[in-house]
Amino acid sequence: MKKFFHYILEVSKKFLLEIGEISYFTGRFFKEVLIPPYEFKELLKQCYSIGYRSLFLVSITGFIIGLVFTLQSRPTLEEFGAASWMPSMVSVSIVREIGPIIIALICAGKIGSGIGAEIGSMRVTEQIDAMEVSGTNPYKYLVITRILATTLMFPLLVIVGDFLAIYGSFLVENIKDNVSFQLYFNQVFSILKFSDVFPATIKTFFFGFAIGLIGCYNGFYCKKGTIGVGKAANIAVVYTSLTLFIIDFIVVLITNLFYDV
Repeated sequence: MKKFFHYILEVSKKFLLEIGEISYFTGRFFKEVLIPPYEFKELLKQCYSIGYRSLFLVSITGFIIGLVFTLQSRPTLEEFGAASWMPSMVSVSIVREIGPIIIALICAGKIGSGIGAEIGSMRVTEQIDAMEVSGTNPYKYLVITRILATTLMFPLLVIVGDFLAIYGSFLVENIKDNVSFQLYFNQVFSILKFSDVFPATIKTFFFGFAIGLIGCYNGFYCKKGTIGVGKAANIAVVYTSLTLFIIDFIVVLITNLFYDV
């Protein structure tokens, strides 16, 4: 019993220490992000790397979400004679919840682990130490640029993913009921409200920030050589996924307070 309490105490101390370090890491971002010098060239490079190189994966994911969601939901709606409601149901579900959270989890696996492994490799090979010696601020050059890039690029990726998800749903409806493109998308845009689009868009900025922040944090404090690099990448994915669900839960609560949804 004594060993059990000792274990719980150690785990609690480690957890609180981790929370404190992440809070300091986050505070340092907001402290340094507006202070010159600005690494615009590196920021553009990261925007290209994170945005453009994730576009294909996000597009395929969004398209398949729309196909599967429609194929799974259609029989139930048909049973109740409500198949005509499919565009409305798909658009609200995809834009408000399914699109952002699934694309965020996909990006946590690709982008978050990639950032953790990249910066972790630079840490264990002492490239970050070399940058400090040469007078370059590694936090500004590596961390701030990547966090800004994920925060700016992720909402754009979600918009593309949502559109392709709705387009995938349209293809199923077109095959099943010969619904025209214009009729389907007229129904989609007629049902979407400001209370659907605005909170969903705002939370994608938080999702992108969390993906970049946790990936950078785990890479920046990576230890134990090449084993530590793999561990940093894995932990980045796990922590980011949990954080995404927490952010999503908080945003839904706040949205319900301000809008009658």
